[in-house]
Amino acid sequence: MTHDPGLDDERSGAIDLRLWMNFIKHLKPHRRMAFTMCGAGFGLAIVEASLPPLTGMMIDEAIEQGVTNRLLVMGGIFMAMMMIFAFTVWLFIKAAGELATGVAYDLRNGCFQRLQELPFSFFDVRPTGWLVTRVTSDCAKVSDRMPWVLLDIFWGSTMLIGICTAMMIIDFQLALWTMAIVPPLVIATWIFKRRMLASSRDMRRTNSAITASFSESINGIRTTKSLNRESQNLDEFDGLADAMRGHSMRNALQAAVFLPIVAVLGSIGVGIALWKGGVQLETGTGLSIGMLIAFMEYAILFSMPIQELSARLADLQSAQAAAERVQGLLEEVPSIKDSPEVLARLEAARGTDGPPDGGEQVVETIEFRGIRFHYKPEEPILENFDLTVRKGESIALVGPTGGGKSTIVNLAARFYEPNEGRILINGVDFRDRSLEWWQAQFGIVQQVPHLFSGTIMENIRYGRLEADDEAVRNAARQAGAHEFIERLDDGYEHDVGEGGELLSTGQRQLISLARALLADPQIFVMDEATSSIDTETETLIQAAIDEVMTGRLSFVIAHRLSTIRDADRILFIESGCILEDGTHEELMQANGRYAELYAGQFAGT
Repeated sequence: MTHDPGLDDERSGAIDLRLWMNFIKHLKPHRRMAFTMCGAGFGLAIVEASLPPLTGMMIDEAIEQGVTNRLLVMGGIFMAMMMIFAFTVWLFIKAAGELATGVAYDLRNGCFQRLQELPFSFFDVRPTGWLVTRVTSDCAKVSDRMPWVLLDIFWGSTMLIGICTAMMIIDFQLALWTMAIVPPLVIATWIFKRRMLASSRDMRRTNSAITASFSESINGIRTTKSLNRESQNLDEFDGLADAMRGHSMRNALQAAVFLPIVAVLGSIGVGIALWKGGVQLETGTGLSIGMLIAFMEYAILFSMPIQELSARLADLQSAQAAAERVQGLLEEVPSIKDSPEVLARLEAARGTDGPPDGGEQVVETIEFRGIRFHYKPEEPILENFDLTVRKGESIALVGPTGGGKSTIVNLAARFYEPNEGRILINGVDFRDRSLEWWQAQFGIVQQVPHLFSGTIMENIRYGRLEADDEAVRNAARQAGAHEFIERLDDGYEHDVGEGGELLSTGQRQLISLARALLADPQIFVMDEATSSIDTETETLIQAAIDEVMTGRLSFVIAHRLSTIRDADRILFIESGCILEDGTHEELMQANGRYAELYAGQFAGT
């Protein structure tokens, strides 16, 4: 299996200032820490820029006058400034750490919240590993880099301005010689910028593919072993790992060359200052020894903020690929969402005793009118589909795989929206009702039930957290799950394991049914829920279904036709069309496709 690199939505090679300005907005809830960090960086720069002239004056005073009261006072000032230096370093490290942690928390929460809002179509084309990488490593990389980049912008720019100003004041000509390193430094930065950004993007893209491959391999380990595919999977993973190593080594080599180039250029500036200043000192036309030493300190310090800003620029380039992905997820607009009119109605209904979105609470009818739908434009699923379902009716959907049975239910629940046509709830377009309210009316039991890590009690209560223990037990009794749960050592506190792996398929299905029953939905959906279980469990589920469907609007998707004989209506769906519609007896008498399918299943019994 391979990861589609097109999912990464790469942008242009230049640093995207708009992107980073968007990320600056994430600092707003933590502005106190941000201001503290920047203020500490600003103060640190002032202290550092003030130390060299003080050092020079102390040296000149000691040479000319020896140890005097004035020298002692300057020494005291020096010690006080060093204490301030230490305090500001502690303060900005503390503030930067809190800022990075807070931003990481907000980004992860924001990404996870957006994932909850996105429709099924978003997840159809994106592997789990791709999404996990966005919420974990990408968020961490951006939040780790951003505070330090912001700090060094304030500290580095203040330092550079202060140092340049001080060097100009001490010796204008010597300062110009020292700053001769700036043009080659700009050229080196420009050359390496795009290359490091490109290799960083390659790393992030490959890392996403590795995460996706690893997640898929773990989830499918039983299939892999049953098909003896271990060596092929290892070869595929080795290919991704080799690609990751190549991109990482290229990025590390670029950084390993870039940063020393900056350091060498800084050293050249110091050497120029030492050479020119030494010549002036020897001829007696230049600075005093103390001021020359002060200027040399400035020359050394001059390269430090440049190196730090260059390093942060490299970090920014490295993190931009991750930032693009995180921001892309945060900016992803859900294709299925409440309209402004519905949102206004929800706001008006807030705090009142009326229906949550101003409409009827009881679902009497669902109507499909002229529905056209496709997942891919070239492969239509439904064409001019019409169907009306009324409260109290149980509708069974049967037919060949790929005919559109699950699509009908997914459209009814508004997991997807039709490309053409309308779906009406009590005669009102379902887009004019609250999405949250509408989807809360559905209780869906899937063919492959998913349980979450935790206890049986927690899994049944998952869709209705306010339910008490007795309500959970009643739902389990209604689903036929109570007896097997009581036989477990820990009963309802039994841990189901990851995905419910510590329970059988039938047990997971019974718990999934109990979970749906506890939610007390108006619309009940069984999506081939009995296709992978034993006959005894099927009998339990069928008894529960017969009870729960009474008075409810329900859909049953089934391949086992024995489970739908008592349905009010059986629809034979093929190629997105209703070929047959009637009760079991009516369709058997019609001797059409349903009768043929039924006879095929029960031949020889």
